Amino acid sequence: MTKITKRLAYMFLFLFLISGTSSIQLIFKNKCSYTVWPGTLTGTGPQLPSTGFTLESGASYTLAALPSWSGRIWARTRCSLDAVTQKFVCGTADCASGQISCNGAGGIPPATLVEFTLNGYDNTDFYDVSLVDGYNLPVSVLPVNSKRCNSTGCPADVNKSCPPELQDKDSHVGDVKACKSACLAFNKPEFCCTGAYSRPQTCPPTKYSKFFKGLCPQAYSYAYDDTTSTFTCPSGSTDYIITFCP
Repeated sequence: MTKITKRLAYMFLFLFLISGTSSIQLIFKNKCSYTVWPGTLTGTGPQLPSTGFTLESGASYTLAALPSWSGRIWARTRCSLDAVTQKFVCGTADCASGQISCNGAGGIPPATLVEFTLNGYDNTDFYDVSLVDGYNLPVSVLPVNSKRCNSTGCPADVNKSCPPELQDKDSHVGDVKACKSACLAFNKPEFCCTGAYSRPQTCPPTKYSKFFKGLCPQAYSYAYDDTTSTFTCPSGSTDYIITFCP
């Protein structure tokens, strides 16, 4: 355990003890046929005990989050130590920290994102799977108390049918390693919902967002896809299972 990881773990334990509240268990499972490297980025609340770790095929890993936590979760793929620099680098969703821990950096798009706001408005957890920053692998979110709360995710292999203009190809192997969003691929206001297109009324779905929505109806396909993509659960009523390649 690194010094930074130890400090984060001690800080989390201290905050947990003084808060008097139970933590929420975020249970990671890897059902992919390959190793993935999940990353976490805190938006508000205490930092999670880990900002990045290795998750081998078939393995599970659990992180505890205080009920005030919000942030992002994603998984990096095709990772290794660079032979020259000895830095840790990934083919998709790299956080560019040079380490397995992301240390406060987010994943570089395209990346399939899981987003949480725990104990938000009206004592409610909010969670979603987002393809707004593109897609790199399938993922699902399952509340353990699934009878009360709905699961969500993007279980499809979007890379297999990604339009040529959105494809992010591996320069060595030549296969499609990820699928860009239209905003990332073209950087135009009508795809990014910026400028004159910055309101729901002026930024409707496009053929590209409809492509993502058709494959993953529960996931965010573009910025104003809230009504069918945000899910809720009473705060403190459940833990969550995040599965890669469900």
